[in-house]
This record gives sequence, structure tokens and C-alpha cells, in this order.
Amino acid sequence: MKTKINSKLLSFVFALLVSFSLSAQQNEKTEEGKSAKVDVYYFHLNTRCATCKAIESEAKQDVKELFGSDVTFASYNLDEPAGEAKGKELGVNSQSLIVVKGDKKVDLTNEGFLYARTNPGKFKEVIEKKIKPLL
Repeated sequence: MKTKINSKLLSFVFALLVSFSLSAQQNEKTEEGKSAKVDVYYFHLNTRCATCKAIESEAKQDVKELFGSDVTFASYNLDEPAGEAKGKELGVNSQSLIVVKGDKKVDLTNEGFLYARTNPGKFKEVIEKKIKPLL
């Protein structure tokens, strides 16, 4: 009788462990999915020139047109608490355009200043070329 109870208890414990293990694996997949998301961040200051404004508007439009809801775009003002916090989180302290996927960061700031205002078509090509491999 005691062996039968121990056997049932052992089977129950084993089933419980398998269940927890599967649950943990599912949670890991969910976490991986979250970190595998591609985000584009534009950081700016209160004072902005025409080129800075063009970088934001062109990047936002291009990301939406090229990738729809697969890639998110967010703009942060570094002179505001939320922007300052996000900047610290990503290691940004000046005007920047960065693409983030997990721990990987791609800096598009130079290309933004070079092309957003004077050659938006080229800027769109750069955005597509840099983001597509991350998807």
C-alpha cells in the first residue's frame, strides 16, 4: 500500500514539475518575443532646427510606410523627465536616431542629418537597409 501511495505521489510530483517546466519555457519564449521587437527612437531637445524636425517626421513616416506595425517609432524630448529617463536607459544624451532590437543598437543619427531634409528618398533607403535585417 505504501509503495502504491509513493508511486502516485511521485507521478503527481513529476507531472507538476513537467507543467512548471513547460510554463517556464513558454514565459521565456514570450520574453524573447518582447526583446525581439524592433523599435526606432528619436531623441531631441527643446530647441530644434529644421533638420532636426525633418529627421523626426521623415523617420516616423518611413518606418510606418516600410514596416507598418512590425516596427515602432517613438520620439523623446531629452529636456523632459520621461525623455531623460529613456535616454539614460539607452545610453543617449544628445539628439539621436537609433534602432533597437534587444541589446543591439543601430545609430542612424548621421544619416538623418545628411539626408532627412535634403534627400528624403535616400534617407528612406538607409532606414530600410538598416532595419530589414533586424526583422
